[in-house]
Amino acid sequence: MEVLQNFKDLFFDVWTKGISGVNISEIIIALAIFLFFLLLRGIFSKFVVKRLENYVSKSSNNFDNSLVSSMEGPAKFFPIVLGFFVSTSYLTIETQAAEFLETVNRSLITILIFWTFHQIIGPFSVVVRSIGDLLSRDLLNWIIKAIKVLIFILGIAAVLELWGIKIGPIIAGLGLFGVAVALGAQDLFKNLISGILVLVERRFQVGDWIYVDGVIEGTVESIGFRSTVVRRFDKSLATIPNFQFAEKAVINNSQTTNRRINWLIGLEYRTTSKQLSDIKEQIEDYIKNNKDFSSDGDTFLTVNIDQFAASSIDIRLICFTKTNKYLEWMQVKDTLAIEIKSIVEKNKASFAFPSTSIYVEKN
Repeated sequence: MEVLQNFKDLFFDVWTKGISGVNISEIIIALAIFLFFLLLRGIFSKFVVKRLENYVSKSSNNFDNSLVSSMEGPAKFFPIVLGFFVSTSYLTIETQAAEFLETVNRSLITILIFWTFHQIIGPFSVVVRSIGDLLSRDLLNWIIKAIKVLIFILGIAAVLELWGIKIGPIIAGLGLFGVAVALGAQDLFKNLISGILVLVERRFQVGDWIYVDGVIEGTVESIGFRSTVVRRFDKSLATIPNFQFAEKAVINNSQTTNRRINWLIGLEYRTTSKQLSDIKEQIEDYIKNNKDFSSDGDTFLTVNIDQFAASSIDIRLICFTKTNKYLEWMQVKDTLAIEIKSIVEKNKASFAFPSTSIYVEKN
């Protein structure tokens, strides 16, 4: 019986003192409180968050959709932080253990705060896009990425400070390391600065058809910190360093307002003056009355005799189409070419071709 009494006394002593002086009953209650908040998190995620997502999906406001989507993670993390704080506050803990748990609580709250800031940048960018065109979409994406990285670094620094890890010496060491890297990575920084200039000056953006003489021609797929990815017309993918776009002339074909047709129409020398006049007039009338060609003040139309060439009388035709799309422009050119040939044939004239006349003298 004495053995059983000793076991009983030891059991209650362990139960009372528990772990680090914390009563086992308090530990069980604290765990129950934390499990309750975990259950609350599941209910909150299943009902509240889902209902909010369904509600904002019916709205045409992109800010609401983006805000709910981006805040889903921090919202699910909040019950865990609160549950851990409430459960540890219930415990009667010795000084050293209490300091440890307080540091854990501060770390969780710090993570929650910086995670919220990190996620809210996305919805904020939607508002910025909607209120003005000062920043291009690609430049704004760059800025958002940079801010998110900065918030992430500050969050890590804040958590490390809570655990007594000084970041000052680390930053100083990274500074010396950065100097060494900068000396060996000049091309990297040159491409980075060039990429920023490209975006600030809005030379092109994703989806634009660009041409850089001797470098590339194609459609821009992405603009990165160091390079730009361009899809060529043969569907191959090219990665071009950004300094190429800063140092060379970039032709942005997507920004073309009207496409030009510039032709030299050569007629035979046997063509009479009346035929020339009628052909010019009929070509000009066709273009003026056709809805595919531009007639505003930013463009012009000319159908004039250009020169008396070696084997032809040349008519210079310059006009502009309304479309700036390449395939539509080709279709308009095709139709115009057929019409010009029809006009020349109706006026009983002929197109000239390079020829040489040989005169033989008789003795």
